Amino acid sequence: MLGASLNKVFYYFKSRWQSSWNYCLWGLLIFPVSPLLGAVTIGFVSLITLVKQYRKISRRPLNWGFAFLSVLLIVTAGFAQDKTTAFVGLLNLLPFFLVFAAHSTLIQTFAQLRQMAWVLVIASMPVIIIGLGQLFLGWSLKFEILWIVFAWTIRPGGNPPGRIASLFMHANTFAAYLAIVFILGLGLWLENYQQLKVKRKQRGLFPRGDTKGDVVSPSRATAVQNSFPPHLPTPIRLPSRQAYSPLPFLFLTVAVIANFIALIFTNSRNGWAIAIFACLAYALYQGWRILVGGVAAIVSSVLLAAFAPSPVAQFFRQYVPAFFWARLNDDMYPDRPVALMRKTQWEFAWSLAEAHPWTGWGLRSFSGLYKAQMQIPLGHPHNLFLMLSAETGFPSTFLFCGLLAWILIIGVQLLRKSKSINTQDRLIFFSYLLAFVAWVLFNTVDVTLFELRLNALSWLILAAICGVVHRYNQQDRLASHPN
Repeated sequence: MLGASLNKVFYYFKSRWQSSWNYCLWGLLIFPVSPLLGAVTIGFVSLITLVKQYRKISRRPLNWGFAFLSVLLIVTAGFAQDKTTAFVGLLNLLPFFLVFAAHSTLIQTFAQLRQMAWVLVIASMPVIIIGLGQLFLGWSLKFEILWIVFAWTIRPGGNPPGRIASLFMHANTFAAYLAIVFILGLGLWLENYQQLKVKRKQRGLFPRGDTKGDVVSPSRATAVQNSFPPHLPTPIRLPSRQAYSPLPFLFLTVAVIANFIALIFTNSRNGWAIAIFACLAYALYQGWRILVGGVAAIVSSVLLAAFAPSPVAQFFRQYVPAFFWARLNDDMYPDRPVALMRKTQWEFAWSLAEAHPWTGWGLRSFSGLYKAQMQIPLGHPHNLFLMLSAETGFPSTFLFCGLLAWILIIGVQLLRKSKSINTQDRLIFFSYLLAFVAWVLFNTVDVTLFELRLNALSWLILAAICGVVHRYNQQDRLASHPN
């Protein structure tokens, strides 16, 4: 009786958390087209999870770190010159710490990572189509439904002109979004590609079109086992030859290509570099040395066309389109003011950090200080970590960077050390780690903090990594101490 009662309670809570997870997926699905509705949905899920799992969340050391960081940020806002603006700036950080804490408890399995990646890839397609129409067909639109629940602004020709931005504020923020989705989509594509290869091998084991599966002799089972990749378990009863639909693989092929094309037309050097970095990382992970060499040769040709001495550069420019090399070396925009160059912005942010190293000048203060000095309006210094140093001081920034490093380290440790993870699950987890690294790299030359969709997505990726790591660490502890 007691066991039956416990089972009922277990399935009750399982269904409750399944509902919360489903709502989270719906929020991610509508996030690109309706940031407000997506944020409300994810916020609601976070609130429910925080209330129901408060004890579990409060016991995790990583959450203690973000709680202490929150206190430091509030203190720095109290020392800011413009306290009101600084406290408003906390909204770009503190609520997302709670989203991270809640979803690192809600997300615990590789299946959830896979579902989340699929939703993000599917949700990106309408945004990409709108962006390509904006750039090549001159689509322009501005309308609101139910006030700001669905508020779309599509500028013909892109923003800035000639650079695809779709429903995002700027081409660079769209590039950051596409880079994350491209990485996760490419991971799903590789996973489905591997499944197709396995299915082809399985078909070779059924020469007569058997569909029910056979019980085979031990010698036949040994031959079958040797024919499978070592990471795939091979039972004595052969798996039935079920039809594997190629439609998911075809959709992912189209989605990855569309993401890559849109990323090119954002004209974002940061986005290009991250896409190339991701392709090389996947190729190295899969052991595809020829692909690594090919990508390296292409990248070298573009870099030589952009930065090599004139005779060498002229040779490569015969083959590399000016769209790429002229963007890299800024020949495409030769009259850019010095104040708009990243080097100038970084030097100014560093000087601010040196002037107030402990508490900074206050969140959201960089824009006003830079305009007063340079007479040019600028929202941020195009480096998240320099911005935090200037606005919140070195202690808060070091703690923030330390927490991010902690997440990356425990993720890499799980990927390297755990022997209980199969190849497919390792690949999807590697994709999330790669997306996390891409987010860090992008924020060294830009700031995604002020874009609601990008900010929420980055913290959900971090939460997904931490949730899976925590679950597997718990399993390892239970296996080591069964009593």
